[in-house]
Parts: sequence; structure tokens; C-alpha cells
Amino acid sequence: MSTAAPIDRQALRTRYLAERDKRIRPDGNDQYLRLAGTSLAHYLDDPYMPVVEREPVTDHVTVALIGGGFAGMITGARLKEAGIEDVRVIDKAGDFGGTWYWNRYPGAQCDTASFVYMPLLEETGHVPTEKYAHAPEILEHSRRIGKQFGLYQGALFHTEVTDLAWDAERSVWIVRTNRGDAFTAQYVAMGTGPLHVPKLPGLDGIDDFEGHSFHTSRWDYDYTGGDASGGPMTGLADKRVGIIGTGATAVQCIPHLARACRELFVFQRTPSSVDVRDNRPTDMAWFEREVQEPGWQQKWLENFTANQSMGFRIPKEDLVQDGWTDLARRIRFRIRSLPFYKMTPKNMLAAFEDSDHEKMEEIRARAEEVVHDPETAENLKAWYRQLCKRPCFHDEYLKAYNEPGTTLVDTDGKGVERITKNGVVANGNEYELDCIIYASGFEVGTDLASRNGFEVTGRGGLTLSEAWADGMKSLHGIHVHGFPNLFILGPWQGAALISNVPHNFTESGATIARVLRHAVDHGHDEIEVTQAAQDAWIKLLLKGRGNMLGALSDCTPGYYNNEGQPLGEGAELMVGHPRGPMAHFKYLEKWRRSGKFKGLEFR
Repeated sequence: MSTAAPIDRQALRTRYLAERDKRIRPDGNDQYLRLAGTSLAHYLDDPYMPVVEREPVTDHVTVALIGGGFAGMITGARLKEAGIEDVRVIDKAGDFGGTWYWNRYPGAQCDTASFVYMPLLEETGHVPTEKYAHAPEILEHSRRIGKQFGLYQGALFHTEVTDLAWDAERSVWIVRTNRGDAFTAQYVAMGTGPLHVPKLPGLDGIDDFEGHSFHTSRWDYDYTGGDASGGPMTGLADKRVGIIGTGATAVQCIPHLARACRELFVFQRTPSSVDVRDNRPTDMAWFEREVQEPGWQQKWLENFTANQSMGFRIPKEDLVQDGWTDLARRIRFRIRSLPFYKMTPKNMLAAFEDSDHEKMEEIRARAEEVVHDPETAENLKAWYRQLCKRPCFHDEYLKAYNEPGTTLVDTDGKGVERITKNGVVANGNEYELDCIIYASGFEVGTDLASRNGFEVTGRGGLTLSEAWADGMKSLHGIHVHGFPNLFILGPWQGAALISNVPHNFTESGATIARVLRHAVDHGHDEIEVTQAAQDAWIKLLLKGRGNMLGALSDCTPGYYNNEGQPLGEGAELMVGHPRGPMAHFKYLEKWRRSGKFKGLEFR
């Protein structure tokens, strides 16, 4: 481990808070522009597949899965394996893939190792070609899952649910869509995902720009040239291009833009922390010799998650060995190095902080080492704790600023001022551009019904928005009292594992399949969590709330902490198991395998 000179904790805390404070805006999430209903609503159109006209669907299915991303695909696959064949997927995209259907920007990759990120590898027989697979491979794998498990049959693509209502007399859900569908489903699982509604910065003049523009989730290859597989973007050779945003998406596409554009201007409000990725091809001889055995992917999933968990049994080996597990290893080393008599909560938190400071100092030093211009290098340094924002890993991003046509326009936390007909105004200067690319991300802090585009009405006319008015409430993050036969697919109130979100879906999908198999086998029409079981689960979760909320409160603004605004009533419920994600997964496995399904009522 590092033997670097001691770090001045107080100086770093002061710097971090100062950088946070200059970026906090009173409008919070309202600083962003919703695309629906605006002159830029065409940014939401599907540029990849045409919409095929069809007749409205008015039949009945056993299970409706809302969302064709990893959550829906994994759950659908587990249902099929459990012998529940009558499954329908509904998605606004033209195919399976979820975020990987939409995000086809140049350089798009997973930032968690492919072996643990890409689901159902063992079941499909696919071995990722790289440690961090590129988007085309992930999209193709999504299609592979859809084909192998028969999920295309009855699927409704280019279709958005507009209303979901429980019919108590028939014990079914009525599903209505924007295509005129009005069908029923005995069970519904919602895997709508946290990142699927593109957003734009709410800048004055954003409608006035007379050049070309698009959002990264709808990359316009007709304009740029090239393709998602890395073909050269020859259409930009004579163009002055501006990109607004320096988050995870921008980190991946900026190196490609830097090589393609005559001039590239990167408008930055907050730099990302960008550590080494060290991507490399998969050594198939090594895989066949060291990895491939029955249950190998589940072993890797649990190893990756356990290596990040501070309160569960830690494996002796780290199979993945990446930036995510590196910080956890450092923290454990420092804590274990404490003499027994100093093993107090205060000293353990200090060890945690020192490990983070050490890692971030290395990341900031890397910017100095790689970027030639000292001022640019300084402006690319991230002054916050690593987990305050989504950590980034890339081997080419910092090098992009050594390209002669690439300019970093750092705004010292203020952001772009406005858009004009000619380009972008930042730091009082107007930058004339041919094209503006918005790498501004997706809606996160908006309410669930608004983000999904539909309301869920349960028993007695109670809506999910009403039930969660003062915060999410569930059992295991899956079952909600008052909403029979409805299942939620997401990380919250379960493992809350955000470094590898698909692992959450792997465990919840297996759980839902087992619950439904039990209901079918015993002739039950309804499944609902009891109020007492839901209350007891929330009480358990709240034991661990302080650590998460305390850590986020000092962070620079971003979607992890509600753009630096007070998290609001009920935000403490967006947490996970107090003993960590691996403890939750093991508990959930035992719960479903018992066959008792404690806390659920079957009617």
C-alpha cells in the first residue's frame, strides 16, 4: 500500500466544501429542461428503428414486464425457466437493451467489468470479448437473451404505458398504452430503470441555436458520420463542435470527438474523477482454464459485491480487480492496520476518509501526468470524494486534451451561461459552433410517475405516488402494500448496489420467479405484502440511513445527492440493507428458498 506523505484532512475538507458550495444552485433539479412538450421533443425520437404500425392489443397475459432493459430481460428469463411462459415485455424502444438500445454514442462501454455487468452469460454461453465490453456487444447480448428465452413473442416495442390500474373484481392489472392497447395481466413487474428519460440544461436561448444539435442518447451518425462500432466520424472533419457535460457519457465519447472534429470545445461545470480503466481483450485460454465452471458468473458476481462490502465476509481473492474494488481494499487495509485499542468508530471513519483522500490524490496527480497543458490539467482535477459522483475509468479521456483542436472550457462551477443562434456563451465569451452535443444525462430526481409517464393505481384507488408521498415503502424493494401482484425492480430498499446495478436485478428476478411459481402451483390469484411486514422492513433499513445521508450531504452537486439540495422527506428510505448488499442478497436467497415467503399473503 501507499507510503505517501500524510494528507491534510482539514485542508481537503475545506477545499471540497468550497468547490461544492460554488456549484450549488437553488433550483436543484429544476435547472434541467424536460424534453416532452418542448420544441426539442424530437430529441426523444428513435433514430435507430422505424415505428411499425399495428392494431391495438386487448388480450390477457399472465405477466407483463414494463421495460425491456436488463431488469425486464433477467426477470423474463427467470420466469421462463420457472415454466411461466405467458410473459409480455413492453418498452418504448424498438428492441431489447434498455439504456444500451439508446446509448450508441462513440466509445460507449460498460464501466463495471463485463463478467459481472452483462447478465445471463453462463445461460447464453456468451463470453465478453473485453474486460469492459463496448455498446454494440452489449446490445447484441440483449438481443441474444430475448431470442434464447422467447421474450420477443408478444413483446410490444415502441410502446409506452400510459396507465396501470388494479381491477379488484378480476384480480388483474389493466395496462393501457399510447398505441391504444388495453390488455390485462395477472402480474406486473416494473423494470423502468433509473436512467431512461433524457434531460437538457435549462439554458436561455436553447431553442435559438441555428446549427445542428442532439443528445448523446440519440447520437446522430447521419450528421457526424461513423457508427456505433467505431467507424470514423468523417462528417465532423470541418466542424466546430461543442459538448456540454463531462460526466460518464462525455468521458467515453470525447476522445472520439477530439480525433474527429476540426475543433472541439468541452464545456465543463464539474470535472469527473477519471481513473485508469486498463481495458483489454479476454484471454480465452485463461477463461477456459481458470474461470469456466458451473456457476462461474454467480461466483464472480458475489466476489465483486463482497469485495466492496465492509460489513460482510470478505473473499480472500479479488477476481475482478478494478477501480471499484481498489478503494474498498485500501479502506480495509487501513482499518485492519489500526491497533485493537484504536478500533473505534471515529478512527475507522478517519481511516475510510484517508483511503479516499489517498485515491483522489492519485487521480488528480494522473491528470498532471497525462495532460500537457498545466492549466487544463489543473481544471480537470476533481475536488470531492470519489463516491460523491459516479466514478469514471478511462485510458484515453485525459489524452484527448492533448489533441491540438481540443479546448477545455472550464466554468469554475458556474456552467454554460446561455445558448445563442451562433453557439454557446461561457465565462462571458461566445463560442461559435456548427454543432452542440448535449451530454447532460437523464432525469433522476423527478417523481416516479412523471419519469415513467404513467401512474399506478392500486387497491381502493390508492396511487403509488400517494403511497410513497413521504418516501418509498416496500418489502425488499420489490413488494408494496396496497398493490397486489405488482413487483418493483430496482436497487433501493434491497441491496442498493449502484456499482453494479444488474446484480440487483439478478437476485430480485430470481425471487419474483420463485414467488410466482409458488402462486401458480397453489392456485393463488393474489400476492400482497402485509402492512406489518413492510413496516418491519422499513424499520430495519433505517438502522443504516445515517451513513449514506451523512456522506452525501457534503458532496458536490449531482444526481447522487439531489443536485446538492435537501434530500426531502422520505429520502432516508432510498437506502439498502444496513449490513450491506451482500448481506441482503444472502438474506433474500434464504428467504425465497425457504418457500415460506414470510411477509407475503397469498389469496
